Amino acid sequence: MASSPIDLSLALVTEAPDAADWLVVLPVALCIATGALMTMLRGRPSLQGWLAVLALGVLVMLNIGLVFHIGASGPVTMMVGRWLPPFGIAFTADMTGALFSLSASVVAFACALHSLGDISETGRRHGFYPFLLLLMAGVSGAFLTGDIFNLYVWFEVLLISSFGLLVIGSEHRQIDGAVKYGFLNLVATTLFLIATGYLYGIFGTLNMADIARKAGTLPDSAPLMTLVALYLFAFAMKAAAFPVNFWLPASYHTPRIVVSALFAGLLTKVGVYALLRIGVMLFPTEREALSTVIAVVAGFTMITGALGALAQADMRRLLGYLVVSGIGAMLAGLALGGADAVSGAIVYGVHSMLVMSALYLAIGLAGRAAGTFSIGGAGGLWQRELTLSALTLVLFFSVSGLPPFSGFWPKLMLVKAALAQGAGWLAAALLVSGFLTTIAVGRLFLIAYWRPAPLASSAGAERDPSSGGRKRGSAASLLPVFALMLASIGIGLYPEPLIAAATTAAEGLVSPLAYVQSVFGTEATP
Repeated sequence: MASSPIDLSLALVTEAPDAADWLVVLPVALCIATGALMTMLRGRPSLQGWLAVLALGVLVMLNIGLVFHIGASGPVTMMVGRWLPPFGIAFTADMTGALFSLSASVVAFACALHSLGDISETGRRHGFYPFLLLLMAGVSGAFLTGDIFNLYVWFEVLLISSFGLLVIGSEHRQIDGAVKYGFLNLVATTLFLIATGYLYGIFGTLNMADIARKAGTLPDSAPLMTLVALYLFAFAMKAAAFPVNFWLPASYHTPRIVVSALFAGLLTKVGVYALLRIGVMLFPTEREALSTVIAVVAGFTMITGALGALAQADMRRLLGYLVVSGIGAMLAGLALGGADAVSGAIVYGVHSMLVMSALYLAIGLAGRAAGTFSIGGAGGLWQRELTLSALTLVLFFSVSGLPPFSGFWPKLMLVKAALAQGAGWLAAALLVSGFLTTIAVGRLFLIAYWRPAPLASSAGAERDPSSGGRKRGSAASLLPVFALMLASIGIGLYPEPLIAAATTAAEGLVSPLAYVQSVFGTEATP
C-alpha cells in the first residue's frame, strides 16, 4: 500500500531564506562560536584579545548590514528548525532591535580595543574574552529574538557572563559588588520568568508577533494589567529605575573599568529595550493605563540619579548615578508612548550607550593618571593629560545634553513630546535633571582636572589597584575614547539619519503590522 505524501508546507518553512536574512542570526552565532574558540585557546591568552577585536569588528559590520537591510525591506524573521510560527522559535529583527544591536556592538568593539592594554594575562586566563563574547551573544540575542521565553533565555546568558566579568580578579570590593548586583538581578529574573509563565497561560503562545495580534481580541476578564505590571517591575529592576536602582551605583564601580564601561553601555539598555517592546508594541492599552505611574518613576529616576551624582566623591560612583539618570529619560519616552516620544527614547538609548561607555573608559584613564578615583584626591589632569581632558570635557557636555553633541537631540525630542501631551512637569524634570547633571560633571572637571594637583602627602585617596601608581595613558588606549567621542559629535552635528531610523523604529513599535507580517506573512493583521 503506497503511503500518502506529506505536505511539509503545513508545518515547516519550505523555501530557502534570502541570503541577507541570515543577518538576523549571524550576530548571535558569531559571538557563541568565537567565545567557544577562545575557550579552547585559553592556553594562549595572547591571541584572545586580537581574536575578540576581530570578531567584534565583524559583528559591527553584520549589524550595519542588518540596519540597511531592514531599512530597505522592513522587519526580518528567521524560524529556528524551519518550524512555522508560532510553534517554532523566531528571530525577528525590526529597526528598534537592529539599532540597539548595532550600538551595542560598537561599544563592545571599543571596549575590546581598550582591553588590550587593560586586561592582564591573568585576567585573560580567567576568561575575560570568552565572557565578553558570551555577553555579546546574550545582548544580541535579546535585541533580535522574536520570542518572549527566549528573551528570558538571552537575559540569563548575559547575566551569567556579566557575573564572570564582574568577579575577575576576586578582590573584596568586586565580590561585594557582585553580591548586590546578583541578588537584585536574580529577583528581577525570577519575576520575569513568573510573568512569562503567566503570559503563556493567558495567550497559549510566546511568539511576540502572535501576542501582538491577539492582545486586542482577549476578553476584558483577561488579567493583562497584572501581567504587564509584573513585566514592568521586573524590567525596571534590570534597568535600574527608581526605587530599585541602588544596586547599580553600588556595583558598577567595583570591576575593572573596561567591564564597568561595558555594563554602563549595554546591560541597563537591554532592560529599557524590553520595556519598550512589552509596553509599546505588545500591550499599549495597559501601558497607557499605567502611564502616570511610569512617568512618576521616570521623573524620580532622573532626579535622584542627578542628585546622587552631585553627592559623590568617587568618579566611578558619579558615573553610575549618571547611568541611572539616563534610564529615567528613556522611561519618560515609554510613559508618553507616542511615536515621537518613543523615537526620542530610542535616540537617547543609542546616545547613552556610546557616551556612558566612553566616559567610563575616559575616567579609567584619568584615575590611572592621577593614581586615584577620588575627586578630591585628583587634580592637575588638564596640565598632565591635555588630550584626555579635552576628550572628557566633550563627553561631559554630551551627557549633560548640551548642543551640539548627541545628548541634546533626544532631550529636545522628549521635552517636545512631553509638552505636546500636556506633561509639562515631566518636561521640567528632564530639564532639571540635565541642569543638575551639568553641575555634577562641571564640579568633577573643575576639581579633578582644572584644579592644581594636591600634594602627594595629602592625597590620602584610594589608589587604582590596576595602575601600579600614576601612569600616563597611551595613544592606543585613547583611541576608543576618541572614536566614541567622534560618534557623539557626529550625531550632534548631523542627527537626521539616526532620528529618521529611530522614527521608523518607533512607528514599528506603535503600529506593529510590518513586524507581524514578517512572521506570519502579508495576510496577517495585528
